[in-house]
Amino acid sequence: MATAYAKPWYLRKPDGWRHFHAVPFSRLWTLFLAVFALFSTFGFYSDLMGDGHVPYGIVLLGVLQSGLIAMLWILVLARLPMVFLVFPLAFSVFSPWLMAGLDAFLMRRFPSPPVATDAGTHFAATGTMVAIMASYALFVLFIRREGKESFKLRNELELAHGIQKTLVPPISVTMARFEIYGISCPSEKVGGDLVDALCLPGGDAIAYLADIAGHGLQAGILMGMLKTATRTALLDAGERDASRTLPVLLDRLNSVLPAVKEPHMYATFTGFRLSADGSIHYALAASPPILHWHASRADLSHVEEEQFPLGLLPVSTFDGGSIEALPGDLLIVATDGILEVCNKGQEEFGVERLKKIIEDHVRDPLPNLAKKILEGANGFGRQADDQTILIVRCL
Repeated sequence: MATAYAKPWYLRKPDGWRHFHAVPFSRLWTLFLAVFALFSTFGFYSDLMGDGHVPYGIVLLGVLQSGLIAMLWILVLARLPMVFLVFPLAFSVFSPWLMAGLDAFLMRRFPSPPVATDAGTHFAATGTMVAIMASYALFVLFIRREGKESFKLRNELELAHGIQKTLVPPISVTMARFEIYGISCPSEKVGGDLVDALCLPGGDAIAYLADIAGHGLQAGILMGMLKTATRTALLDAGERDASRTLPVLLDRLNSVLPAVKEPHMYATFTGFRLSADGSIHYALAASPPILHWHASRADLSHVEEEQFPLGLLPVSTFDGGSIEALPGDLLIVATDGILEVCNKGQEEFGVERLKKIIEDHVRDPLPNLAKKILEGANGFGRQADDQTILIVRCL
């Protein structure tokens, strides 16, 4: 949901090597040595093509050159921005001339007779075999270590996914005047969307949906904090005036979130207080619109307000409002993970397509309506963000 500053292409790191950008050097040394050993065989190959006459010292110098060039490529691709690719490229282009000059200097300084063909080819072939075996062993060692780290990370993500399902299960609450249903589908193992409902003393209920900027583990951690803070802040909601419950909640969340999050992170929020007498109060914080299906006239309207998100700016107060609803009416909120799904032509799913699905399935049970919305969005394009729906039906 949040858009990060886009660096110029020459300051970005190659995307295909994204995994290696985060791997510490203590785990990369085996990869560097494996690459060095594998590409050092080019030095032995050059000697074999020359019938093995090159002195051993010059051959080993070529072996060292080939391995170091390969290591330089890996170092730049795994760690440095793309602008630094100019160095291994230049080294690869000009190294033949540099090596030729160095070879000539060494031959003048330390004259060596040509090596016999049999001895030279035997030396180059043996060196090639040893280098290939060493590279194979080092690659296996690197893959084995990374496999252990990957397995450990996978187990941790599975644990986090279990926590996610505990924190954000599908909700289904039926009251005298309202039916509530909500579901969240993270785009990864852990998501930042939250849908929740809790009953208050006296027969009222609070239903809300929140969306943390971004997705993944970082957003999931903040989502868990937000749920805890919300439920804590609502402990006295039953004693508060219904119209002020949600604005006060948003003020409290906005004051506590900055201390427990990264500066760029924030949350959007849509909340309803559903009263036992049938009245509905709501509050929004930079949220997508509330879609209101009017059963009496069989059409849709939407409610939206320009309010700041939570945790981003020290806003003094948040406002709320009320919705007049009749039996059979629906209130639907979908996060931008649904509304912003794009097809191959980069066209967004949008509110109008969401309205069409609601109109076609307005009389379905709420779980089925939510399922149709998710199927419609995912049939339109690939899911790239967490997708969450909150639906309230007036009984």
